[in-house]
Amino acid sequence: MEKSNYLAEEKVGTLMRKYAVPCIISLLVAALYNIVDQIFIANADYLGSYGNAANTVVFPLTVIALAIAVMIGDGCCAFVSLSLGRQNKKDAEKSIGNAVVLSAVSGIVLCAVYLIFQNAIVTAFGGTVNAETFEYSKEYFFYITLGIPAYMFGQAMNPVIRSDGSPKFAMASTLAGAAANIILDPIFIFIFKWGMMGAAAATVAGQVITAALAVWYLVHTKTVKLTQPCFKLSTRIIGKIIPLGICSFLSQISLVAAMAAINNMIRKYGARDEIFSQAQYAQIPMAVVGIVMKFFQIVISIVVGMAAGCIPIVGFNMGAGEKARVRKLFTMLLVCEAAVGAAALLIAELCPRQLIAVFGAANESVYYTDFAVKSFRIYLCMMIFACINKAAFIFLQAMGKAIASTMLSMVREIVFGVGFALLLPVYFGLDGVLYSMPISDILTFIISAVVITMTYRDLSEHKGKEQQLIPNKIYS
Repeated sequence: MEKSNYLAEEKVGTLMRKYAVPCIISLLVAALYNIVDQIFIANADYLGSYGNAANTVVFPLTVIALAIAVMIGDGCCAFVSLSLGRQNKKDAEKSIGNAVVLSAVSGIVLCAVYLIFQNAIVTAFGGTVNAETFEYSKEYFFYITLGIPAYMFGQAMNPVIRSDGSPKFAMASTLAGAAANIILDPIFIFIFKWGMMGAAAATVAGQVITAALAVWYLVHTKTVKLTQPCFKLSTRIIGKIIPLGICSFLSQISLVAAMAAINNMIRKYGARDEIFSQAQYAQIPMAVVGIVMKFFQIVISIVVGMAAGCIPIVGFNMGAGEKARVRKLFTMLLVCEAAVGAAALLIAELCPRQLIAVFGAANESVYYTDFAVKSFRIYLCMMIFACINKAAFIFLQAMGKAIASTMLSMVREIVFGVGFALLLPVYFGLDGVLYSMPISDILTFIISAVVITMTYRDLSEHKGKEQQLIPNKIYS
């Protein structure tokens, strides 16, 4: 009751800060894994842009693993919260046990699939720009794949741990893994000279630490108690978990489709470019676009964390019929997201050379730097719209409009993201890949503006029957 009163009576701004900051930190830490690898790889002169390009090739494949993990974890988290709210502790315990088994089995299966079809998968995601990139991609992919079961288990258990009432432990376990990765990366890459294997080994070590901490927590849970029968798979429980987590899966998997399209268009149209058709420069576009996307990922982690942090606040106040508070929170969120986008835009437009320097530009040709500057300025020129779009979609989810949220997200990533990445290079060559992002964000913002207007209208309606809404989480 105390928590309910707090959500209903505390200042909206205070609530937003309290709930958003842990989400932002967790997402930033998760994003750091791949970004840290890429920074150290880029600054190793014996890897450079070839290693960077390989990192870009493999990144979408880790997102597939993440998509499956968050589907299980977020679905379980939502079902546990619902079950505990109904005083049904038994179902909550069974769902966690089933989620443990599902995440472990799916991790092993995906690992096996990746190992069996390694060459075909690396090729499908654009790894054949040149021989060096292909070899580095295969090496990095192989060792990253060995850590897939631990990675998926840790990511799936993170929201489950939060649902048990331990958000700080969930955040600490992720931080511990990321810290290990940051410490081990320079040791393995610069001291041991293990190259791509070293970068992957540091990442896997961090993932194993996070997974091990999750196992420890499951033995020392706070609210629920796991016994052997909890781990027996139940079609009824699984049938509840998966639908609640499907939004999370679709949100992640749509990004994979967009990245696959972009990588392949870079490979195809880079081969037709006067400079990048030369073997020694062929990997540069893929390496550079990968770096730009990593910067975007940092910004989006803040944006998504801020919006996802509002989910419990929105859900409770919508259920309580406090639409005025929800409307106020929506306004505050949109303003904050636009401010984050504006700050990111200024950095991308004014400091592209400084950003690319972090990723080893000093060791590369002038073509690398020139293309990087152009990529940052074109690809990210509509950052403000991108941030507002993401906030609007997540807010819809928080209001209980999961289908609308998912459909709009997929329109952005699949229809626009994939569609323009495939279409524009036909007319503009390699630059068409860069234009695909801002054009997608502009068109999506037009839709978002309509959605935002309708949302404000809904939140202004005080008459009629209020319906209790239980939001599903999209982001962990």
